[in-house]
Amino acid sequence: MKIAIVGTGYVGLVTGACFAEMGTNVYCIDIDVEKINNLNKGVMPIYEQGLEDLVKANTAAGRLKFGTDLVAVLNDSDIVFSAVGTPPDENGNADLRYVLNVARTVGKHLNKYMVFVTKSTVPVGTAEMVRAAIREEQQKRGVQIPFDVVSNPEFLKEGAAIDDFMRPDRIVVGVDSDKAKTLMEQLYKPFTLNGHPVIFMDIASSEMTKYAANAMLATRISFMNDIANLCERVGANVHEVRKGIGSDPRIGARFLYPGCGYGGSCFPKDVKALIKTASEHRYEMTVLRAVEEVNERQKELLYHKLVTRFAHHLKGRTVALWGLSFKPQTDDMREAPSLTLIEKLLAAGCIVKAYDPVAMTEARRLLGDRITYAGSIYETVQDADAILLVTEWKEFRLPDWPAIKQAMKTPIVFDGRNIYDKAELQMLEFEYYGLGTR
Repeated sequence: MKIAIVGTGYVGLVTGACFAEMGTNVYCIDIDVEKINNLNKGVMPIYEQGLEDLVKANTAAGRLKFGTDLVAVLNDSDIVFSAVGTPPDENGNADLRYVLNVARTVGKHLNKYMVFVTKSTVPVGTAEMVRAAIREEQQKRGVQIPFDVVSNPEFLKEGAAIDDFMRPDRIVVGVDSDKAKTLMEQLYKPFTLNGHPVIFMDIASSEMTKYAANAMLATRISFMNDIANLCERVGANVHEVRKGIGSDPRIGARFLYPGCGYGGSCFPKDVKALIKTASEHRYEMTVLRAVEEVNERQKELLYHKLVTRFAHHLKGRTVALWGLSFKPQTDDMREAPSLTLIEKLLAAGCIVKAYDPVAMTEARRLLGDRITYAGSIYETVQDADAILLVTEWKEFRLPDWPAIKQAMKTPIVFDGRNIYDKAELQMLEFEYYGLGTR
């Protein structure tokens, strides 16, 4: 089987590499010439654990190829995946221009039956828009070449995307024809051999499933952050509360960890898009509006704790910022809490010295020289007034606290992910401020 994947961003590149690993011949297409040239040289546009090795191995084997011309490979492909970006526009809608551009290209040049798969996260109704765009271009040509449109949303966690794709919890496929279903069954057969389920459903339900899944996870995060903030005020311990409610099988323990807000390419965008979709259908997503509000407030929480500790006297203080990416194991800084925090700190006159294991290049691209970039966490703490832990990278878990204390002006830790032991740090004469505890 041969497939084409349009878009070599996070979703498209991971999808292409993993399908190639399973023996499928894959063309990865992108209009960014520099990106394609780099991929042909083995240079990755993103950091994702295990991805570089997978891409290089399958490129060498001839199963994974990169190019800029969809038309050149279109009629040699059985399936075309659209994995292009769907960023939110100024009104919160998912911007579908790139998806529809791919559909129009297919309509202009398709000469045989093919399945068009939307892999990007798209609102309910997008498949019908894609279908209409392809048909419109065919009508201009005076042809009626059969095709099917399928929804196949991704459920990849950044930092664990390869494992998620190879050993998925579920594979969701929205179809409305037996022919398309058969072709998708063949494509995913290597994955189902290991018992991973393919859930076939109608297209609208498939499109909604992706948004509903991310909205639920975002809701759990914001709910737990709200509970943690209340715990601080009433004298409860969020660690104990989390264990108490997580032991209920109806609730479960996952995504019940308080933090300084969620970010990334999915949760913020998908929550906004679902709210907007509901509004267009004259329905108010009250819960999700609250989820969004709590998250935006949570991104400023460490700043407000710092303000309180220093009695609003922050000008000229040096802050050591540990972690810049929105989560560990990725260099993605889209909607990252660190960006909100840095803007607040700079506006207050702070000197920010930051370190992240993989996101420093991306941080420089976004922030320029407005902050100081350190080579390690130990460089950030020299003469620092406080440490702000933002991203829970593993290498941050067991630092040399005595050396850090000696280097700091005032030994204070604001733990935005609750990864440190308060009692241990207090024994070492640090001031410690976590989330959801006193």
